[in-house]
Amino acid sequence: MAAHTDNAVVINAPRQFVWDRMMDVESWPDLFSEYAKAEVIEEDGDTIQFRLTTHPDPEYDGQVWSWVSERTADPAGYSSKSRRIETGPFEYMNIEWYFEEAGDGTNMRWVQDFSMKPEAPADDEHAQEYMNRNTKEQMSVIKERLEKAAAEAGAT
Repeated sequence: MAAHTDNAVVINAPRQFVWDRMMDVESWPDLFSEYAKAEVIEEDGDTIQFRLTTHPDPEYDGQVWSWVSERTADPAGYSSKSRRIETGPFEYMNIEWYFEEAGDGTNMRWVQDFSMKPEAPADDEHAQEYMNRNTKEQMSVIKERLEKAAAEAGAT
């Protein structure tokens, strides 16, 4: 069985402002509350390889997760596709991000498709519930932080 999530949030900031900040991987510890570190490994045009490291995860006894992902951005389409290279507990993890204009704001949508390994600490169903909950939490944090940054920059 595979798992799938599809979540969106409207950020009251211009699309280009949101796009520029979301494509800046090294700034993610300032945007996401879950990441302690984001390191760029390699860049080739619109494709980037990077390592993410989380803060200790209270739902998994303080486990710190770290993995390498690859993302290819499509600036003309305001979208990106990512996949985990180091899959950890996942058989695979693919993520697509979409940024669409929504009035004076931006609709940021994340679609995740994944499956857990048999020995993972959660099966697909539980991982999907966790990912849905965590994605909504992170989107809320990002919305708050980007709206504040946009207001401070006069970009709203």
